[in-house]
Amino acid sequence: MPYRDLTRTVETDMPVFPGDPPVTVEPHATHEEDGYRVSAVTCGSHTGTHVDAPSHTEAEGRTIDAVDIDRFARDAVLADCRGRSPRSPIGPDALPATDADLVVVRTGWAEYWGEPEYFDHPYLTPEVAEFCVEQGYDVAIDALSVDPTPTDDADPEGVPAHHALLGQEHLIFENLSGLGDLPRRFEFLAFPLKLADGDGAPVRAVARFE
Repeated sequence: MPYRDLTRTVETDMPVFPGDPPVTVEPHATHEEDGYRVSAVTCGSHTGTHVDAPSHTEAEGRTIDAVDIDRFARDAVLADCRGRSPRSPIGPDALPATDADLVVVRTGWAEYWGEPEYFDHPYLTPEVAEFCVEQGYDVAIDALSVDPTPTDDADPEGVPAHHALLGQEHLIFENLSGLGDLPRRFEFLAFPLKLADGDGAPVRAVARFE
C-alpha cells in the first residue's frame, strides 16, 4: 500500500504565520567536538505542517495532549479547490458531502511555499466551516490557514472558520504539501508531538492509499 509524505520539512527560516516564533535548527553537539550529534530546535507550536487543538482559539477548548489518539488517523476525502484567485473565499458548494472523517482542501497554494504569494491563499468562509461541522469533518488544507492571513496589505478581522471548527471540537491541519495526484479517498495519518497543555503541534502527515 503506497504512502505519501504530506509534511513540510522543519528548517531554519521556514515560513511561519505572521507574528509566530521564527524557526531555527542549529548544531548543539557535533561529531567533531563531542563525538555525537544533537540539534537545537526552536519553533512555535504551529510550525510547518501542524494541527490546531481546540484550545488554539477556544478558551475552554481541549489541549492537544487531551485529544484522543484515534483523531489523528482519519478517512479523508480530497476537495479540489484549485484555480481560485488570491484571497478568494471557498464556500460550501466547493466541498463534497460524504461519509469521510476529514476533508482535505487542495487550493494549489502549496506551490507558493517560501514566496510572498503563499500568504495570499484562498480561505474557508464561516458557512463552509459550519458545513464541515454538520458533515462531521475535521479539516486539512495546503495553505497557511483556513482563515485569511494578515499581511502588510491585508488585515482580516478575526478567525471565524477556526472558531466554527475548533469551537465544536473539530481539528484543523494546515500547511500540507504533496497533494498532487492523490486519489479522492485515502487514509490520512498525522500524529502530533504530545505537548503538555499544547494549543497545537507539528505533525508528520502521511497519506496511505490503494
